[in-house]
Amino acid sequence: MALMTNIQAIAHTLEQQMKKDEKIVTFGEDVGFEGGVFRATKGLQERFGEERCFDTPLAEAGIIGSAVGMAINGLKPIPEIQFSGFMLPGFNQIAGHVGRMRNRSRGRYHLPMVIRMPYGGGIRALEHHSESQEVLFAHLPGIKVVIPSTPYDTKGLLTAAIKDPDPVIFMEPKRIYRAFKQDVPEEEYTIPIGKAKIVQEGTDLTIVAWGAMVREVQKAVKTLEEEGISVELIDLRTISPIDKETIINSVQKTGRFLVVHEAIKSYGPGAELISIVNEGAFLYLEAPPTRLTGFDVIVPLPKGEHHYIIEPKRIAYEARKLIKY
Repeated sequence: MALMTNIQAIAHTLEQQMKKDEKIVTFGEDVGFEGGVFRATKGLQERFGEERCFDTPLAEAGIIGSAVGMAINGLKPIPEIQFSGFMLPGFNQIAGHVGRMRNRSRGRYHLPMVIRMPYGGGIRALEHHSESQEVLFAHLPGIKVVIPSTPYDTKGLLTAAIKDPDPVIFMEPKRIYRAFKQDVPEEEYTIPIGKAKIVQEGTDLTIVAWGAMVREVQKAVKTLEEEGISVELIDLRTISPIDKETIINSVQKTGRFLVVHEAIKSYGPGAELISIVNEGAFLYLEAPPTRLTGFDVIVPLPKGEHHYIIEPKRIAYEARKLIKY
């Protein structure tokens, strides 16, 4: 075991997998010499050389397009997008090629690649640095979307993503890159993609969250427990495919459902999850399934960001409303 932050778990996993598999290459803006804007790839170029860890021009479409060509020809590319808000030029490549290649070639070609990108608010960054765009990628058939919330999960899920024969979008909540440490096994292990985690069991209310929001919900749950409210907290871990079974089973037990996410409300991932609850647990509900989300605005610049970020007291407030309904 070793104590690691989330960013250390990413760096450790990349190094471990690149050591085991010489087909893995990682690249992106400042990924090589600088080790990435958050230093997730620090030291990889020095250890594995410029052919396996290198800098690219500021051209997201070119980065993802290059990854497509590498994967078709036998490599395992792990491109890094500096911030998820810059992904839109590369979205054309993801929607048009990455998600479709297996189907388009009738199974002849598949694209084993992991597209890494920091996402979300909470670090007082600039425009295009703070969005939560998971639903854009989750809407595309052929794409898996993974978001870890702890160092242990980061290593297990990233390892599983690298070993996956198909493309995975690995979104990293940068707000918790260095927020805390956790014991992480140094040996290789995987966590199944598509399987949610029940962080803690409860009987009165189910709350689903992912990424940085898991920690905020945990803070709210402590307050709610002092008031005698028992919460079952689920870390979704994978945005697509969704672990419907775990969510439905939980709501059938508690009768109440709250989803908490940073992404904007309209057409956001919360709407999809509420539909799943209505389809699978409608007759068990004792209150309307509810979503607590970001506002339908661009994430504010640093001085106003705190108005956008969801705080534990707002989570506790929504939870109490559901209990009293």
